[in-house]
Amino acid sequence: MKKVLIVLFAVALVFYVAVPRASAANWIYLGHAHVDGQADHDNIEVGKAAGRYRFLQIRVINAPIEFDRVVVHYGDGEPQTIPIRFIIRAGGKSRAIELQGDRFVKSFELYYAKARPNSAKPELDLFGQR
Repeated sequence: MKKVLIVLFAVALVFYVAVPRASAANWIYLGHAHVDGQADHDNIEVGKAAGRYRFLQIRVINAPIEFDRVVVHYGDGEPQTIPIRFIIRAGGKSRAIELQGDRFVKSFELYYAKARPNSAKPELDLFGQR
């Protein structure tokens, strides 16, 4: 029985190490935006953090935000539209949103609105993971 448990543990450990995933560590800050009106659209230029990213994460501050979509602009000029369509509460964050392929990212366009019209001014921070 002990040998079986050791083998099962070893197999689980191999899967844990080998499976690629977006872990909580290694997120790189890409930019900041805020919802000015009821509905808003902002473009976050990645700037000196420009590079190849595999995952994107949105973290919300002050008040909930209702997201519609994110448009990723790659270095080759081709955009990728990612429909998001969910609400992130204040203090919350999105899941790790997987980006298309291994391509150079220049900027992100975010389309969103206040989830509650009379709420405080919502803000967000955008993070990427390579």
